[in-house]
Formats: sequence, C-alpha cells, structure tokens
Amino acid sequence: IAISIDVRPVGSEHRSSLPLPGGEGKWNPWEEDEQLGLLHLQRRREAFRLYQQHVSKNKPQRYRVQIWGKAAIGLYLWEHILDGTLSPTHRTAQWREGEVVSGNTVFSFYTGPAVVQGHLPLDTAHIVLVLNGHEEQKISYATRWLQHVGALSRAGSVLGVAVVLLGDERCTNDWLHPYLRSHGGFVDCLFLVYDSPWVNEHDVLQWPLGVATYRDFPVVVPNSQLVNSARPYLCNFMGTVYKNSSRETMMRILKQGWEEECVTATRDKWLPLETAESLQQYHDMLAQSDLTLCPVGINAESYRIFEACSLGSVPVVEDVAAPGGCVGGPAGPLRLLKAQGAPFLFLRDWRDLPGLLEHERTRSKVEKAERRRHLLEWYAGFREVMRERFTETLERAFFRHG
Repeated sequence: IAISIDVRPVGSEHRSSLPLPGGEGKWNPWEEDEQLGLLHLQRRREAFRLYQQHVSKNKPQRYRVQIWGKAAIGLYLWEHILDGTLSPTHRTAQWREGEVVSGNTVFSFYTGPAVVQGHLPLDTAHIVLVLNGHEEQKISYATRWLQHVGALSRAGSVLGVAVVLLGDERCTNDWLHPYLRSHGGFVDCLFLVYDSPWVNEHDVLQWPLGVATYRDFPVVVPNSQLVNSARPYLCNFMGTVYKNSSRETMMRILKQGWEEECVTATRDKWLPLETAESLQQYHDMLAQSDLTLCPVGINAESYRIFEACSLGSVPVVEDVAAPGGCVGGPAGPLRLLKAQGAPFLFLRDWRDLPGLLEHERTRSKVEKAERRRHLLEWYAGFREVMRERFTETLERAFFRHG
C-alpha cells in the first residue's frame, strides 16, 4: 500500500492560515510571545534610560582651576603635593605648564619668568596665586599680582581667588589683610606657611614650607635601597652657623667626640643658591645619615626638615619657638607637622644631644631600617593629606559655598 505524505514547511504564511476557533479571522499562536518580547524590550530600554539619567545626575562634576606660580614654593605644591609634571621639563625654561586632576578639579599650572600679567590663557574664573611674602622686595612684587587679580575680580572675569603664601618667618603678614574677603577684599582662602595666629582651618589654613625647589631639590622616589642600606653616619648638618645662635652650641657639642660619626659642612654666611657640587654633597649627607640635625633659624620650620624626610633621614628638631608673632606654647612651633604625627626627634636643648646620640648607637640595623620605612611612609601620607586639604578647601570655597 502506497502512502502519500505531504510535508510542508511551517513558515509564517503557514502559521497565519490556521483558522481561529469559531471560524473568526485567523489565529497567530506566537502573537502573545511577540507582545511579551516587545514589552520586555521596552522595559529594558526604559531601565537603561533611567540608569543613564542616574549616571549623568551623579557623575562628578569637573571643575577647572588655574594656579599661577610666582614663587618657588609653587613647584613644591605642583610637583611634590599634586604630583604634577611640567612641560618643558627644563627647570630654567621661560614658560612651563602642566595639568593634573585632583578630586573633582582639573588644575592647570603656569610658572616661569614669561608668565606675566595679562598674558595668561584665562579659561576659568577661579585662580590660585602662589606668592612670596618673605621680605619687602618680594611683598612689593606679590602686591602687584594681587592688584592685577583684584582688577580681574572687579571686572567679573575672575569669581574665585585663593593665595598660597610663603609668609614672613616672624608671622608678620599684615600687608595681606586688606586683600582677604574676611577683611573686605577678594581672596576667598589663604594657605599660609609658618605658625601664624591667623590660621583658623576655614579660610586661612597652614601650609608646609616644603623642600627648597629654588635650589633644585628634586622629587625623590623612595626605593628599597633608601630604606635598607646601612648608613655610614649617625647624623649630619650642613648649613650656616650664625653668631650667638643655638647652632654654635650644637656644633661645639659635635666637636666633643662626634666628628667621625656625624658629618658636617658649615659656613658663616647664608648663600641663596647651591652649586651642583654642593647640592650633591648635601643629598649624599642626607642619604648617608640616620639623623639630620635641624636647629632653629629665624623660624623653627626649615627646608632641611622636609628634605631629610624625602631621603629617610630622621629630623632631630630643635623644638623652640623663635622670637616674633608666630604661635608658641603647646601648639607651636611646627604646629602643622605635629598635628600630623610627624615621627621626628624633638629636643629643647642641644645639650641633650649626646644622650640622644648614645642611644642611637644601640639601635640595630633592622630597627633603623624600619624607622626609615616609617618616616618615608609618613611623609608620603603627609603630602597626600595636604593634597586632599588643598583640593577640598578650594572646591568648597569656589564651587560649593558651604
């Protein structure tokens, strides 16, 4: 018996030919699935649209701030605190600039002799001026820049102004008062070096002196050799010994049997610049000594403290307030460093130095290496805290107003 089988492909035309129950129209058994699929797709699209709205709404807003570096401490801010780089890299270039992101802010930095008033690309309404108020000649120069920015502020070209100031070592900065917004001026916030009584942690914040970038002290990247290598010297001091200063007492003590263990290089007169040879000698002394002696000058805070930290040599700091208007008492000197838990050795009197050095002789190499590691980690953390403080203060003062 021959059986004939009619095989038909089940296509769309075949699906639509099926009669609906009751003979009304044509029935599509896949229609419900298709509708559910479309509904699911619509829901996914709606969910994605809402997600995009959420991301857009919650995306951190990028602010823009320009930093005009008209003092050497600007390089400490830019290279050591904000981890920025500059182009061109040559330090004697007439114009150098860079850009870095910190927090929600894009910072642009301009420095060099060719950075002059009226010739900066003002692509933001928020400016940080880095100035030197250390002496009369510097104050006169700083005042001209403040007057220029004040004119921009009055014209509406600049809406927010901050100043990073290398202040007077005796904390006498009254010339700046009229420029502060709290005294009727236009400067929203001030980052001020040294233990000034003005510091209030709101619109006047203390700022670290840092390393001597004007002497080309570099950014030092710590490595295992810096931590673990045994150092041939117990302590070092390279600097000026002023007449009738505590430095004379310190040097007299070092000459009483410590010459071979403590390396020194002194002079009678301060020199602003170093030769390549003297700078290298200084670096070597720091890197080859367990301790760096940091006597008081006009102020207790010195570049030497930060340079010693950079190379893992523990600062031995003369903890004595210098004459002048800076904060003393339990808080000072070195208020900022103490508040951040600086792992230094503090002395009130250099006559206590022999006992300290005797104790250092008993420390093992492992103890010293661990202490160096702790110092380097602390200093890296300190710079990060300063970066966050700088960024957060500016964002609050310029953009959030709260």
